[in-house]
Amino acid sequence: MSGIPNLRDLVLRDTPFANLMNKRIYNVLLIATKYDAFMLEDDGRVDEQIFNEYTALSLRYPPRFTQVTTEEEALNELKSRNFELIICMPNMDNRDIFAAATEIKSQYPNIPIVVLTPFSKEVSKRVANEDLSAIDYVFSWLGNSELLMAIIKLIEDKMNAPDDVASVGVQIIMLVEDSIRFYSSALPHLYKFVLEQSLEFAKEALNPHQQTLRMRGRPKIKLARTYEEAVRIFEQYQNNILGIISDMSFMHTGVKDPYAGYKFGQYVRKTGKIIPFILESSESANEVYARELGASFIDKNSKSYPQDLRKNIMQRFGFGDFVILDPKTKEEIMRIKDLKDLQKKVFQIPDDSLVYHLSRNHFSRFFYSRAMFPPAEFLKNVDVSDYKDMDEARKLIFDLIVQYRRMKNSGVVAIYKKERFDEYSNFARIGDGSLGGKGRGLAFIGAMIKRYPKLEQENFEVNIPKTVVICTDIFDEFMETNELYPVALSDVDDDTILKYFLRASLPSRLIEDLMAFSEVVKGPIAIRSSSLLEDSHYQPFAGIYSTYMIPKHEDKYEMLRSLSDGIKAVYASVFYRDSKAYMTATSNLIDQEKMAVVLQEVVGTQYGDHYYPTISGVARSLNFYPIGNEKAEDGIANIALGLGKYIVDGGLTLRFSPRHPHNILQMSTTDFALRETQTRFYALDLNPENIANKFSVDDAFNLKKLTLKDADADGSLKFITSTYDPYDMIIRDGYYPGGRKILSFVNVLQHDVFPLASTLDQLLQIGQKEMGRPVEIEFAINMNKQDPRKASFFLLQIRPIVDNKEVMNEDLSVIQQKDTILSSTSVLGHGIINDVHDIIYVKTGAFNAANNQLIAYEIEKMNRQFTGTDKNYVLVGPGRWGSSDPWLGIPVKWPHISNAKVIVECGLENYRVDPSQGTHFFQNLTSFGVGYFTINPFKGEGWFDESYLNQMPAIEETEYLRHVQLESPMIIKMDGKRSLGVVMKPQNNTEQ
Repeated sequence: MSGIPNLRDLVLRDTPFANLMNKRIYNVLLIATKYDAFMLEDDGRVDEQIFNEYTALSLRYPPRFTQVTTEEEALNELKSRNFELIICMPNMDNRDIFAAATEIKSQYPNIPIVVLTPFSKEVSKRVANEDLSAIDYVFSWLGNSELLMAIIKLIEDKMNAPDDVASVGVQIIMLVEDSIRFYSSALPHLYKFVLEQSLEFAKEALNPHQQTLRMRGRPKIKLARTYEEAVRIFEQYQNNILGIISDMSFMHTGVKDPYAGYKFGQYVRKTGKIIPFILESSESANEVYARELGASFIDKNSKSYPQDLRKNIMQRFGFGDFVILDPKTKEEIMRIKDLKDLQKKVFQIPDDSLVYHLSRNHFSRFFYSRAMFPPAEFLKNVDVSDYKDMDEARKLIFDLIVQYRRMKNSGVVAIYKKERFDEYSNFARIGDGSLGGKGRGLAFIGAMIKRYPKLEQENFEVNIPKTVVICTDIFDEFMETNELYPVALSDVDDDTILKYFLRASLPSRLIEDLMAFSEVVKGPIAIRSSSLLEDSHYQPFAGIYSTYMIPKHEDKYEMLRSLSDGIKAVYASVFYRDSKAYMTATSNLIDQEKMAVVLQEVVGTQYGDHYYPTISGVARSLNFYPIGNEKAEDGIANIALGLGKYIVDGGLTLRFSPRHPHNILQMSTTDFALRETQTRFYALDLNPENIANKFSVDDAFNLKKLTLKDADADGSLKFITSTYDPYDMIIRDGYYPGGRKILSFVNVLQHDVFPLASTLDQLLQIGQKEMGRPVEIEFAINMNKQDPRKASFFLLQIRPIVDNKEVMNEDLSVIQQKDTILSSTSVLGHGIINDVHDIIYVKTGAFNAANNQLIAYEIEKMNRQFTGTDKNYVLVGPGRWGSSDPWLGIPVKWPHISNAKVIVECGLENYRVDPSQGTHFFQNLTSFGVGYFTINPFKGEGWFDESYLNQMPAIEETEYLRHVQLESPMIIKMDGKRSLGVVMKPQNNTEQ
């Protein structure tokens, strides 16, 4: 079975349709007498007819026609503008029309020139005697605008074929015909057919933009007028020929050869390639040659010629339905309409039929004609004789379709069609408005994941959950038809607003769509707000509106009701008191706010009557509190067991840098691990009775807060914990019976059960590159209960990091020391703080480490005056803050200095201590966004202007401490990326 390509190794790349058909005809120069031009325009203007032809077939860019009557006018036009095509309509009295073409060609050798002439014996004689070397094609013109379109497409195909075939394997249909009259009638039929078919197949695309792009992958048509030209085209494109239509008699070595078509057929058959061949002839006796070649035969004199041609192409070239035949009787067994149909029926195709169709490349042709190149290329290289068992072949085709559909669905915002949304669909929109912030973020992530197939690793897929976005126009419609604005904008309380919204009704066309969606999604559904302002680049709106989760309900009408109530409740949250206050605070107008709603499968596993994911997390591409050898740009992640709400609510999470997953502060000491790791988590209550009619302003009304004991009973801790052994008082990696469980995620971070850290690192890098700014992502992971190495990673959101503190763009290294109270080159934290007036510092003159415990008490007392106010201070002192050893620093605990906004460790000449990043301190610094400066002025590292402060009156002074209050605030600036920080002297005090 060596010859079977392995699907596992196959990464289906999407076809870059946008790069196809890049060379186009935009402007056509028409050289014709006024009379001929008038004839052209008589049945409606030619531009208009062409335009109508184009739009009827969903084609874009119809060309513009410029009409001139003389060679001189033509040359003037050519000087002033670009033309991609010249059409001449010779007036038969005017002997010079061919001479004119020769003259134009000599000056503009690259522009194709086509002659359109009404055909008669007279004309045929003339054409036979003329020098046509300057003319690319001659066509017989009987006033049919479809011919103009065919001419334009034929020339566009000629220009694009080499690139498009080479880049994605676009197919070629070859027409070999030397009778001008005949190809003038066959080409419009052929083009119309191919364009209609590809329009039909393009409907498989997921949105209108993709449909238009898909049309570019249609087969190209090449016209050959001599045996030599036919061989040349065949040689060039033989691996990509969908089918050949050939006349029987045409020029061969300069003379008319009545058997040229038969000879060309033999030449094609000798290559061993299975290519459908249609032989045409005006002499019905030639049918025997067609039979010998295994070709179809069409009589050119038949009255039903266009229908015959159409029928043959339909059957032989892979267009239309795929008819599965019984190879012995050639009777139809079944028909396959489209991809979904093939996926359904592939297992019902009998063995001998499967062998028959596979060995003749019918499957790959089915895909090629529909511009589905990745599966077509794959199947074309499969040799049936490699299979011992046809079930393998069926499975291969099935898996190929599944993989292709997954690939097509990922990263695309499809238009939601209830009959088409199924388990391979990923992201769809209902409505024409905006997707809102979250929706846009999700659509962006989907597209991003698709561009980086390397993110997928074996057993660890990266994706977004099944998502449908209800766009903002539905919100508008809901608000207006139910006349909700008066209540919504009034001052009534939140519960009243919610009551009114729940009573209102959603647009009726939404109901069937919601019904269909809830049937496809097998688990609980999250209903998230996705407002226009949320996640907008410059405003932190995250977490202002509600997210409800609803369990899966067996009764589909109950399910529909919960889903509708959830959507209305999210709509209502726009108008809650907090939202209105936030709007005012950020100077936004509430009536500009529009809400889209994201419906999303909840990531997780069911355990009894509750549901939660193994891991939820948030990661940022910039870490302003790097420790040890981490750098700011290495990023930072926080992960927890259970639903992500726990993280948003500020619960204890495990914090690590994706590039340093072994370096986990919280696991650095036993004491710290026992105290600073997660002990509770959120899960969704699956009992449907607990949700009926209970929608509340609090979106967590149906979440349970559980303990690790509950998780242990669920069996979900097995691969993510360490165990504390109380006898030896140590923490052992892994899950052991007895002993307290500690959420260390050790198997994932240290032993790489699945590549979480490296995937996060890649995603943060890619996200930052694609968004052009630092990003924050939210994610959830589902671990397979049976096999922990199998896990699925779901991205839930991506947004630019917006720091509530102003974004720091200033270069702090150029600030002069004399303008600062403090400056440091070793700083944790980021942003600008401009509302701190107070500074408390340990007097260096009187410092003695023996007094450190006393100093700690004094600081605790001073901090008490700040608690309960929203005022903060800068705290400066020698040695390590919060050290448990009083000889190394002042042994304060976090609550004793809780109002400090910046903490400074200042080394002294006779008291040098390495800077600490005391664990508890560190945890709190990061959660409260406190700045941390380390300075050693005696070594020239940083600076502290104590004498400046000593000159000021103290609010309070003790033996060891001074508390000074400045009239104007100190401006504190921290650049976390470069680890620089300054505390500026107030402007009006710098003169002192």
